[in-house]
Amino acid sequence: MLYGGIEAGGTKFICAVADDKFHVKEKISIPTTDPQTTFKKVFAFFDQYPIDAMGIGSFGPIGIQPDQENYGHILATPKAGWRGVDFLGQMKQRYQVPTAWTTDVNAAAFGEIKQGAAKGKHSCIYLTIGTGIGGGVVINDEVFQGISHPEMGHLYIKRHPEDTYSGTCPYHKDCLEGLAAGPSLEARTGIKGEELPLDHSIWDLQANYLAQALMTYTLILAPEVIVLGGGVMNQDHLLKKVQSQFTELMAGYMEVPKAEEYILRWGLPNESGLIGALLLAKKELEKNNNRNLS
Repeated sequence: MLYGGIEAGGTKFICAVADDKFHVKEKISIPTTDPQTTFKKVFAFFDQYPIDAMGIGSFGPIGIQPDQENYGHILATPKAGWRGVDFLGQMKQRYQVPTAWTTDVNAAAFGEIKQGAAKGKHSCIYLTIGTGIGGGVVINDEVFQGISHPEMGHLYIKRHPEDTYSGTCPYHKDCLEGLAAGPSLEARTGIKGEELPLDHSIWDLQANYLAQALMTYTLILAPEVIVLGGGVMNQDHLLKKVQSQFTELMAGYMEVPKAEEYILRWGLPNESGLIGALLLAKKELEKNNNRNLS
């Protein structure tokens, strides 16, 4: 068996082919330019292999309801040229194999619970903090979705009384993404996040906003573990600040594991989404085979 996986981001598409033991045979990175050029390169890569199933984790928002006309499409994305693109339809037309379709962060959550920091658990939240903020959820070993997929980065949080920054989100301005994603650090300070001194006061503000969000997710979904990834989380001191502020905000109200055991850094750095997509490809093939047998 050969599985194809795509982690489709707004900056690049990571494509890979793996065997049934998930040994990656080949992996490439394709810049996300216009759809026609990007898909041409995606097809050129996968055309080399007799793929048995495909898993796609895409930047969003995306259409996930099979009975809706927008199923498989990219929806209200700010990525120029991609709004309304029938991503899944083009892939299935080219490769007529079972194909799993979800968001990049849902795929990452699935990768983390199967092979990463949340391995051995049955529920987790994965939150990526980088240029934007996005979250994926796995409950009872299944990727969670309802009328849409979670958009956890657009949660409104309590603004710090001394924070006058308007926010970067083009839709909501001062939602979590608008106040705590990577661009907000540079916009407030004039310094790129990776160059900010460890003792800069912005880190306490950043940790507070993230801890508020994690508290809300915990109170609503009660996952067994929360995994944090993305470029902004490549900071040991920030993870510790988030854990500390989460404990303070929870105030002993709900019994959860110690923050150091509950809020973890990703176990598959920069690989969570791709590995999750490959794992979802296998899962989709198994579901398809079971349907054919029944």
